[in-house]
Amino acid sequence: MRRVSKVTLLLLVFSPIWAPAQSRGGGGHPPSYTDPATNARNAAVLGTGGNITGPYGGVHSARDETKVEFRTQTVLVQVPVVVADKSGKHVRGLDENDFAVLENGKPVKVEHFEELTGDSAPIALQAATPGTFNNLALDPSHPHNIVVIALDTVNTPFLDQAYGRRELVKFLGQTVNASQVLSLMLITSRGLRVVQGLSNDPASLVAVLKKVGGETSPMETESVDAQADLAAGTIQSGLHQISGMDPMTAMNNFVDYGDPLEAQFLQENAIETTMNAFLGIAWSLQGVPGRKSLIWATGGFPFSIFSPDDIPGGHLSSLYERAMLALNEAQIAVYPVDIRGLTPGPIGSGRGGKMSAQQMVNRAWLQQGGFDTLNEFADMTGGKAFYNTNDLAGSFRRAADDGATYYMLSYYLDTKNGKPGWRKLSVKVNRPGIEIRARTGFLVTNTTMNPRLTRDLDMINALHSPIEGTGIPVTVQWVGAVADGTKKKASFFAHMAAGGLSFDPAGRDQLNFDFAAIAFDKNGKEVAQSAQNFSKPVPEAQLASVRTNGVGFRNSLELLPGTYTVRFVVRDNVTGKIGSVTAPLTVN
Repeated sequence: MRRVSKVTLLLLVFSPIWAPAQSRGGGGHPPSYTDPATNARNAAVLGTGGNITGPYGGVHSARDETKVEFRTQTVLVQVPVVVADKSGKHVRGLDENDFAVLENGKPVKVEHFEELTGDSAPIALQAATPGTFNNLALDPSHPHNIVVIALDTVNTPFLDQAYGRRELVKFLGQTVNASQVLSLMLITSRGLRVVQGLSNDPASLVAVLKKVGGETSPMETESVDAQADLAAGTIQSGLHQISGMDPMTAMNNFVDYGDPLEAQFLQENAIETTMNAFLGIAWSLQGVPGRKSLIWATGGFPFSIFSPDDIPGGHLSSLYERAMLALNEAQIAVYPVDIRGLTPGPIGSGRGGKMSAQQMVNRAWLQQGGFDTLNEFADMTGGKAFYNTNDLAGSFRRAADDGATYYMLSYYLDTKNGKPGWRKLSVKVNRPGIEIRARTGFLVTNTTMNPRLTRDLDMINALHSPIEGTGIPVTVQWVGAVADGTKKKASFFAHMAAGGLSFDPAGRDQLNFDFAAIAFDKNGKEVAQSAQNFSKPVPEAQLASVRTNGVGFRNSLELLPGTYTVRFVVRDNVTGKIGSVTAPLTVN
């Protein structure tokens, strides 16, 4: 059901409050992206009326695009650059004239240049007022030396997960720089899980890490040959041969490729889970300035990347593009560490007790392709891959120390060039004997350049994410509950800080953002919803206050007495930034 109310202005000391058009509903479960009824309900809750056919449904991949339509004529490309000597020590004191940046081989004009060092002081978490909840635990005014450790149980064999945990404990216990801000997360088959939030205390991470268990990775249940056939593309060629065959031969061929077909299904699930995890991690750090290091403790990438344009097909391509954009915007460099350690060559028995030449080729392709993909993904984000080594603690240490000092170079993208695809970046430094670490490019597609295309699914993903998005500073305060029949109206006040939301270049003095809240009961069932969209010009009398103090408004959720967890999400439809807060609530 949809209830539309007139815009109401309530004058407060620090910000104006609007009550824009809203829709409400209740019941149901967390959405399934392929269920039409659930998708229709989610679209109604968001007030879009759109159809959602899959993750980032309705969005085409770069291969289907002929031209990119930019939403704004000024797109700032930021390139964090780490410069080190042969011993790995950071090179400081360089100036703008020492650098050259090339896009697709052509020099670009660097508009902004800065040398940055992550704050080495212990973090001071912002104290929260009782009943008030916010999404920024760190001071966002200056960069911090942040290291996020993500232990991947989706793409890592079970026994290797235990080895990786032991090496992480060793790393945290002996070699962590006390000035580093650390966080520990798990990438599981059920999604991203936060084990330990941002902290300066390695001992606390060790304590929680010792309690972390593992899970059997989905692909671990498949044979090596099935995975190798999938990686080498044998499944496509084998199934293609079925067409036109007599029924018996076709059936036999289908049976031969049954395992790779199952592996393909599991692989697509692993890709979606992994990309959603990267998206959530990126959103969680979007509002914290500075370059961050993401140590991805994994057993491999869920698909092969032989070039940045070689991305998964179908609906997964848009999710991949969105995740890569979010990593870039959050200035996250990914450091994959293969926690399988030293890996043997492609040996072992194949089908029928003997391994054919084709099986050996496919297995070798699977192994080497995995290493190449880790390298490619690290390069695309400005990190470094570590694999085929048993010195995992040393790999973790080198990855953590890489981002303490860096240079930030920025230039404006040529929006007259609407050709979609990968824009290759190259950074050169006029100094001998140095190593440069910078991302090797970025995707220019309609998905990455038009935030409105991913509006619906961004909101749904953020509403059901276990991690806070910090792209927009959000504060939520419970302000009481009043009886409304058998239920009570639990009122809240939500405030978005100044600068968190952007004015739409398509409309004068106009904001465009969505705000939604979902209440879950103690069993995780969705029991109440509230959603608003604001896309009208800010009244002239309130414009100065909005620019200085931000935006706030009141609303309520109708709930029976009980204990709830409420998820609040705001999305800036001009920039695509996400802010979210999770707040407990007891209705007496």
